[in-house]
Amino acid sequence: PVANASISPGPRAHQVRAGDPVSLRCSVQAGSAPVTFTWLRHGRQLARGPLLELGHVEVAHSGTYQCVATNQLGQDGQRVFRALSPELRLQVTPWGHGGTVAAGVVGSLLFLLLLAAIIVAVHRW
Repeated sequence: PVANASISPGPRAHQVRAGDPVSLRCSVQAGSAPVTFTWLRHGRQLARGPLLELGHVEVAHSGTYQCVATNQLGQDGQRVFRALSPELRLQVTPWGHGGTVAAGVVGSLLFLLLLAAIIVAVHRW
């Protein structure tokens, strides 16, 4: 029977930025061939096969992913074994929002500093 299904890369929480390419691989420690793999997202079937290629991810790809490995024993195929991987939580963060906010704050502060310098200069003159 299949045993110990796992996803790699394998941290429980995997954080990436929008636009990054993401591929997840499902494997088992034990199990005789043929082994089939099914990918779940939020508990619903998403794809089949050992490799899940998400491509260049977007924020909408965030969520919980699992894989299910299945094989059968016996010539009649009546004994079906399943191994469910631990959940992998994928968090996709958007690009650039932090830098945009920081640039806006710095720009505003520089503007206020320049305005204060002009007021002081005019007052002294």
